[in-house]
Amino acid sequence: MDIETTGGNFNEEGITEIAIHLFDGLHVIDSFISLINPEKEIQPFVVQLTGINNKMLRSAPKFHEVAKRIVEITGDAVLVAHNSSFDYRVLRNEFARLGYPFEVPTLCTVELSKKLIPDQETYSLGKLCRAIGIPISDRHRANGDAIAALKLFQVLLEKDREMEIVKKTIREGNARDLSDKLLRLLDEVPDESGLVYFHRYNGDVVYVGKGRNMKKHVNQIFLRASKRHQAMVKEMQSLTFEPTGSELIAQIKYQEELRIHRPRFNNRKKILPRKVEFGHENMILIDRGRIPGEKSVILIEENQYRGYGYAELGHQITNHTVLKNLVNPSRDHESQNVIVKEYLSRHQVERIIRF
Repeated sequence: MDIETTGGNFNEEGITEIAIHLFDGLHVIDSFISLINPEKEIQPFVVQLTGINNKMLRSAPKFHEVAKRIVEITGDAVLVAHNSSFDYRVLRNEFARLGYPFEVPTLCTVELSKKLIPDQETYSLGKLCRAIGIPISDRHRANGDAIAALKLFQVLLEKDREMEIVKKTIREGNARDLSDKLLRLLDEVPDESGLVYFHRYNGDVVYVGKGRNMKKHVNQIFLRASKRHQAMVKEMQSLTFEPTGSELIAQIKYQEELRIHRPRFNNRKKILPRKVEFGHENMILIDRGRIPGEKSVILIEENQYRGYGYAELGHQITNHTVLKNLVNPSRDHESQNVIVKEYLSRHQVERIIRF
């Protein structure tokens, strides 16, 4: 979400434009974008910054006319914004003027970026997006900034290996009843390559599964009658999934997740590291992405697997500085070298760039 305001005294700002994109972790499933008549003058410096002036807003809806739509699209959601404390404060103030207590959990992409993309010169939205190759248009307009924050959030989700974002969301969500709520969630698991995570009530991961078909894998788990699987289902409080597009990335990420989370219901098969020689010392492997227009990328440098990521534009793939900001760096070169080498011996990827 992003909000543009009139400027002015603290807690007296009025909203001039709002953009909300409801994101399920992979797709935008609903959007609301609108100019808002704030019923007050816009500060001159804000007009210069955003290009929004009082004349543009004369026929725009007032906040009370769009409030119901905002409640509908944000219900049961987490508010994600760049500097979310500002957007949340302004939004709550507008609802408070209507006598409505607006409360949702929040995540701030500034705070997350400082933790997951460290050592950047600045964490302003525009400069941070340029550093990691995210295109940004209509800067300082609500929809342009909201889309840029969404693209940034997708990168942060990929880099969040400890799954703190997901765990925080689960902890702050209301208590989940396994029967109804989980069964509805199971219907949403896609039949494509990726990972599934079973969580306890506090968000901790108790099981990680991988498969070429996640839905099939989850169904198989729930059909098993062993005591171990029954105990796992009993302890599980919620389920999340992560499409990878590339089956190779699913295999790489699966080994990483077992090492990071040490889920108690997984039998961890150790991969014996050995010296691996690739066909070329420096390569970028390009394969299927998670959505149309996206590609998965795997970086090999000096005969070592360096990491994986996702890109939508050609310059993100071929610009090594941008690519290194996008990929999730490897912490276990030797075993992941084995995974990549064995996969390439049996499968083809869409494209290989040698450099």
